[in-house]
Amino acid sequence: MAMRTAIGRVRGLGSAKHGTEHWWLQRVTAVGLIPLTLWFVASIVMMAGAEFETAYLWIASPAGAVPMILLLLAGLWHGKLGLQVVIEDYVHAEGFKVALLMLVTLATVGLGIAAVFAVCKISFGE
Repeated sequence: MAMRTAIGRVRGLGSAKHGTEHWWLQRVTAVGLIPLTLWFVASIVMMAGAEFETAYLWIASPAGAVPMILLLLAGLWHGKLGLQVVIEDYVHAEGFKVALLMLVTLATVGLGIAAVFAVCKISFGE
């Protein structure tokens, strides 16, 4: 049991119980990004000098589309988690902090939807 002062108990100061989940999510996305990034880099290197159609057909195939969607979503979520930590640690004006956190979340969701839509549009045809 942690030692807390009487005033700390009254104010409710102490662990918010959210840091561990956030920390684990950031680590899980980081670990997931390792093989996905290696896959992406290897794919790009193998297609160096290829025609546009080759890259288009690659992303249109399930072997290209599914890992690409996973890479995009994991990368966006990992970036959102990192920006959230920076904002929470370094922005001290509460209203501005909330606005920035909302903006980051909305941008992440918007970019995620756009990315998945783009890959699906290529994959399923126009």
